[in-house]
Amino acid sequence: MNQDLIPSSVSKLYDDMVAAFSSQFENFAELIVTPGWRQYQIIIILCLWGAAFVLKLLTQGRWDTWARSRSGWPKWRLRVLVQLMQRLTLVYFVVLSWALYLVMQQITWPSRSYIIGVIATLAAAWLAIALVARLVRNRTLRRIFKWAMWVYATLVALNLTDDVAGFLDGVAISIGDLHISALGILKAVLLIGILLTLARVGTRAAERGLMSNDDITPSMQVLLAKGIQVLIYGGVFLVAIRTLGFDLTGIALLSGAIGVGIGFGLQKVVSNLISGIIILMDRSIKPGDVISLGDTFGWINALGARYVSVVTRDGREYLIPNEDLITNQVVNWSHSDKFVRLDLEFGTSYSDDPHKVRSTAVNSVKTVSRVLSGGSHEPVCHITGFGDSSVDYVLRFWISDPTKGLTNIRGNVYLALWDAFHAEGISIPFPQREVRLLPDAGSQQIAED
Repeated sequence: MNQDLIPSSVSKLYDDMVAAFSSQFENFAELIVTPGWRQYQIIIILCLWGAAFVLKLLTQGRWDTWARSRSGWPKWRLRVLVQLMQRLTLVYFVVLSWALYLVMQQITWPSRSYIIGVIATLAAAWLAIALVARLVRNRTLRRIFKWAMWVYATLVALNLTDDVAGFLDGVAISIGDLHISALGILKAVLLIGILLTLARVGTRAAERGLMSNDDITPSMQVLLAKGIQVLIYGGVFLVAIRTLGFDLTGIALLSGAIGVGIGFGLQKVVSNLISGIIILMDRSIKPGDVISLGDTFGWINALGARYVSVVTRDGREYLIPNEDLITNQVVNWSHSDKFVRLDLEFGTSYSDDPHKVRSTAVNSVKTVSRVLSGGSHEPVCHITGFGDSSVDYVLRFWISDPTKGLTNIRGNVYLALWDAFHAEGISIPFPQREVRLLPDAGSQQIAED
């Protein structure tokens, strides 16, 4: 390292830290090389690891059988169990090493179990870090968290935290009243990571609690969940700013000026965010509703901050911006209630009795599943006009499950009409044209001659 580029105080801190590391490693190497209990502890540690491996081979089958019988456990407990099963050797080693360390502390001198205590502490820390790291879903962040915590646990076990902390605190820059050190940045990153993980777990727990509450409407559930997320993550952001040492009063003025510029550039994004809040507040659309927007017909799968997820019958998921739902005409098939009326138009021959046609159509549609009958939802059939080649009718019926599709129920009703009309001898006419070939005038004159 170039001493000319480093202040003397930082250089001295670096030299002290290197000296502390060298001293600790020399002591550790001396413990290993010097004959006696120090070497015996290394042998004991290796034997403990071998015993842990043998125990894993002997008991893994039983543990697997027992774990499969825990299917009724909550998901988080099953995930922890899977992680422990994957690290069964380390689990046995932690138990054996700590048990032996505590026993040796009682029956021998503490120096005869120092290395065993250090290794037991490191093993327990590594096991705990591996389990806690599963809460971080991002792979890159999970690896960073693992390595950072493992390095910290190693420094704690070797009593080197004060020396490293003193060196990192000396590596700093000062801008006015703002003092930022490498130690402060590391603490801030660690704190922010922990807070973000806790925020994610907390928001998910709150969202599950809201979704399981039947007294709250679906739209209010989504609105409350989004509000909780904004509050929690906003608090994490403020804590992060304060941890780094920034003054919030100075940032407020700067953020106001930046906000004006961002507002023009993110006009559509802000419009979608405000539209999403309006949708949640007026409860015009909620998860599970069946809507039609242009050529898109499906049911609401989720309400997002920027868009609404609509799933169609063919399995496609459309992400419709919230602004389109506010400004365009939307048909909500299940806004006030779940009942939907459908109309089918057909025609029959003029030779068929219209009274018979109407009763046959009503009776046939009642045989189709999903079609409601009785009370105000009784199917009806009316004559709508006398066409060129048929008497025109409209058949009206009700369904209560539009989420199962409209095209399929229309097809089933048409098929029922077809079968019923054929059974009753009712004909369905179609346009027919008659073409007459008139003799040509020239050929007629030749025939007369």
